[in-house]
Amino acid sequence: MMENPFQIFGISDAVVKTAASVHQEIAPAISRIEEIRRNNQLRVLNAFRDARISEAHFGSSTGYGYDDIGREKIERMYAQVFGAESAYVRIQISSGTQAIAACLFGILRPGDTMISLTGTPYDTLATAIGISKQDRKPAEGSLREFGILYKEVALREDDSPDLVAIERAVDKETRLVFIQKSKGYADRRCLLGSEIRSIIETVRGTGSSAVILVDNCYGEFVEEEEPCHYGADLCAGSLIKNPGGGLCPTGGYIVGKKEWVEAAAYRLTAPGLGHHVGPSLGFNRTIAQGLFMAPHIVAESLKGSIFAAELFRKAGFRTFPGPFDQRGDIIQSIRFRLPEQVLSFCRIVQTCSPVDSFVTPEPWDMPGYDVPVIMAAGTFVQGSSIEFSADGPIKPPYNVYMQGGLVSEQIYLAAMMAVDQMEEYSG
Repeated sequence: MMENPFQIFGISDAVVKTAASVHQEIAPAISRIEEIRRNNQLRVLNAFRDARISEAHFGSSTGYGYDDIGREKIERMYAQVFGAESAYVRIQISSGTQAIAACLFGILRPGDTMISLTGTPYDTLATAIGISKQDRKPAEGSLREFGILYKEVALREDDSPDLVAIERAVDKETRLVFIQKSKGYADRRCLLGSEIRSIIETVRGTGSSAVILVDNCYGEFVEEEEPCHYGADLCAGSLIKNPGGGLCPTGGYIVGKKEWVEAAAYRLTAPGLGHHVGPSLGFNRTIAQGLFMAPHIVAESLKGSIFAAELFRKAGFRTFPGPFDQRGDIIQSIRFRLPEQVLSFCRIVQTCSPVDSFVTPEPWDMPGYDVPVIMAAGTFVQGSSIEFSADGPIKPPYNVYMQGGLVSEQIYLAAMMAVDQMEEYSG
């Protein structure tokens, strides 16, 4: 066995030695991740057993997709795993934003008010709502164009929810409240499940019957419970993030109260059709296996993030969350001092990828964002955030957002290689 298996990648013995000490130091944090993985994995396995999944459920439906028993079984499992009454899981949903927008458009009507309780939503959803700062006028077809009123409650300085302000803002006229668990490109931490529970309790304490919608993207299986376990009415996300287990080529899910899941389904298909249509096109096996693998894959991602957080901290960079901080999503933020360091890190991530390792990523004007964004993603599925990737806007503070990882070794390699080469831009 090679003393330094990373030698073939040109990593110095000094960095390998530092990495070994990091692995020892983060052992308690890794142990906690393993405990969460075990509990989530058993919950998922139990849902498969209860649904009595068999080979017959992996068949394909085409056309309208009526009476797709495999799809129905998958949706039953999703509802059980996520603590919901009902689920809508479809290959036809191409992004988390589409799933969330379907919930908003399916429930809200002209004159209704929605309130974001976690500050301004991430850029592409803000555009769908009609509040994007870069737009001189609302995007065509946005909620604002349909006469939906929007308000928001900012988070507190410590990034925790402002429960007092939420209590003042929500009233009986509020139709929907929105909670974003992860942070997007905001320089804040993600919310924890306990904080989502507190928000829900506060909203219900006002006497409001507002629909509570949670954007769960990047957060699935990071903790031992999901938003619907805390009382959320709706929860949505993408299958090319955590719950797809790195296998799904596209797709999304919506879980929650039956009437609101169906309202979103009406938006995605047509009123009266709802969940009845939508062929599985042969993807039932992939979606089911992705769900089964998801707790394990999420744990791999988190192991790599914890390692990178401590390795970069030792190298003098701000990492957020820290290696021993409680985590609610798979995103790891690293703050660099110079834009060149952002470019260098993302390019190293690309070289450590199984796909397109030879490609050099460049910043580009990504739709929905107001500055150039660099994205490194040598993934088997385009845009898959549960596969190892890194991206960030080229503007101060120079944060890179690293997420995903099907195998932790890939993340270890990229972090070690980046730290080894960072002296070039020591500034």
